[in-house]
Amino acid sequence: MKIADAVKEIAEPIIEGLDAGIELIEVEYVKEGSEWYLRLYIDKVGGVSLDDCQLVSESLNDILDEKDPVKGKYIFEVSSPGIDRPLKTDRDFERYKGAEIELHLYAPVENSKLFIGKLIGRENSEIIIEEDTGKGKTKERRFNVKDVSLVKRTIIWN
Repeated sequence: MKIADAVKEIAEPIIEGLDAGIELIEVEYVKEGSEWYLRLYIDKVGGVSLDDCQLVSESLNDILDEKDPVKGKYIFEVSSPGIDRPLKTDRDFERYKGAEIELHLYAPVENSKLFIGKLIGRENSEIIIEEDTGKGKTKERRFNVKDVSLVKRTIIWN
């Protein structure tokens, strides 16, 4: 089992048990320069605060030391994934229904790898969006999950 998967298996029930509305989004174990980093990305409705990161860090620190899924020295970080993070989990797709998203494909469809539209949802193996076709008209589009490289909310800067 990969280190990130082992840590996720340990961390997920503990984070859910905190009863703070915090969700574990992703775990990564990466080498940057000469250092190894174990990063947990968390989110919650309304956004993540520094206190949320500290709560998760303190709740997991001793347990990770005890269970020791990472052999050797590493730097442990808990962070927000950021406003433009990829949508990955069922909760993400449920939470952001109705939001404008960017959907990126591995291979072009109708000469495009990028589609922008309102997220309708994810059903079985498809991601469904409502695309604006102009003049007040829309078109529902369905994409097979295996063809999609990235889905994230569209950020509009005013």
